[in-house]
Amino acid sequence: MPIDASSRRSFLHAAAGFAGTGFAMPLIAGAQQAGSAQPAERAGDFNVRAFGATGDGKTLDTDAINRAIEAAAPSGGTVTFPPGNYLCHSIHLKSNIALRLGRGTTIIAADAPAPGTNGPAYDLAEPNQWDHFQDFGHSHWHNSLIWGEKIENVSITGPGLLWGRGLSRGYGAGPRAETPGVANKTISLKNCRNVTLRDFSILHGGHFGILATGVDNLTIDNLLIDTNRDGMDIDCCRNVRVSNCSVNSPWDDGICLKSSFGLGFARATELVTVTNCYVTGDYIEGTLLDGTWKRFDASARVERTGRIKFGTESNGGFRKIAVSNCVFEACQGIALETVDGGLLEDVAISNIAMSEITSAPIFMRLGSRMRGPKGVPVGQLRRVQISNIVCSNSAYRFGSIISGIPGHEIEDVKLSGIHIQHWGGGTAADAAIQPRERENAYPEPDMFGTMPSQGFYVRHVKGLEMSHIKIETMKDDARPAFVFDSVESAHLLRIQASQAAGTAAFDLRSVRDFNLYLSRPWPDTHLDNADNRKI
Repeated sequence: MPIDASSRRSFLHAAAGFAGTGFAMPLIAGAQQAGSAQPAERAGDFNVRAFGATGDGKTLDTDAINRAIEAAAPSGGTVTFPPGNYLCHSIHLKSNIALRLGRGTTIIAADAPAPGTNGPAYDLAEPNQWDHFQDFGHSHWHNSLIWGEKIENVSITGPGLLWGRGLSRGYGAGPRAETPGVANKTISLKNCRNVTLRDFSILHGGHFGILATGVDNLTIDNLLIDTNRDGMDIDCCRNVRVSNCSVNSPWDDGICLKSSFGLGFARATELVTVTNCYVTGDYIEGTLLDGTWKRFDASARVERTGRIKFGTESNGGFRKIAVSNCVFEACQGIALETVDGGLLEDVAISNIAMSEITSAPIFMRLGSRMRGPKGVPVGQLRRVQISNIVCSNSAYRFGSIISGIPGHEIEDVKLSGIHIQHWGGGTAADAAIQPRERENAYPEPDMFGTMPSQGFYVRHVKGLEMSHIKIETMKDDARPAFVFDSVESAHLLRIQASQAAGTAAFDLRSVRDFNLYLSRPWPDTHLDNADNRKI
């Protein structure tokens, strides 16, 4: 007999008690028990209970769910989950199926077996001869809660929850990701096409809540991810739409585009839009999901990463990408990085609201780490437009950074409509700093240490336009607002910047063709060559 709808109680996906490692509270209130009557299914639906799943949160339901998927695949069916807690190891996606996680459904990543035991386990990480060119997590896909390879026409929809309780985060406390039988990803996809992920939530997702590598025609919409490392990584993918997602990822990136060598060849991530998303790194895990929004204590050792980033893996590069209408809170800022030989080009970023940025509001880096096969030339970073950015209460040490390396300039960058407010407090000693090149270093905004500029540090750049830029300090800062070093063809229009008494606003170190107009109190200026010139 069908359950009376009034007897079903809605539930919170994650309670405040789930924060940290204490995920002990049951997720489902009033869930159906094993053997209870089920509502009638639509034609083409395959109810996991009919294949032996219990949904009691204690019994492993992996085999039953995989049987339901096998049965649904030939006809292109939908695998349905009545309300309950489904404890699982690796679930195998197939072509032409949909997983529908209804309200009150939670799929829980079971614990891996204890070392030295032979109990049920996750699928083994498949061999990959290219695994030395990227992290372990990026080199394997089968060691996941849910995975699919070479499949097409697949969807996972909510509003249920995926809880990666038993997953490894890759380092630190908990099981080691490299141990056989351990998993470190919630959803992992390799060489797939026509995939939709929509309307569900991920809690405690492991190294990756979502890892999509070599996936074409990918839609990720209306997800809520509250996790202990990366929210989603989109790697070597083509034609991707990410929209309406909220990601709390204090210890790693929120939405990250990559182009690794994990497939055994360099493949660009291209034709991507990211829009209407929220990223943050300052909430205790689980409290974005349950709506309590509990921030870490100021003394907590938390990375507060949480950002939108291109890189670090960048063998194949990034092309034709638009990011728009996004909010960053208490995390790092926008990062565009190509350091492994890939092209990063034709990127438009607009309408971004930021607050409490912990590093650089804007970070662009062309480097030569070259983590990949030998003989690949240094990449290029060019044709980037960033517009309509507001940033308040930002940390002061780094400002924004746009830096190539000697002989390899970032080209054709246009910045407009940007207002950045930061703490201030930089000293005259900071202003005298000459940052090291660090050409082959891992790219991060803190890679150079405290910067000599409070607004923008620009080095090894050719073709820069900046218009309607305002740099505002909350207290005096003795550094120039702008430091340009080895820059050719810089055009600045309608610039405003806080300027402490006795300090210059512009520090020009080896600059050719510098132009500043309509930017009082500074006079209109054109300089063919400027070396150690201050304005």
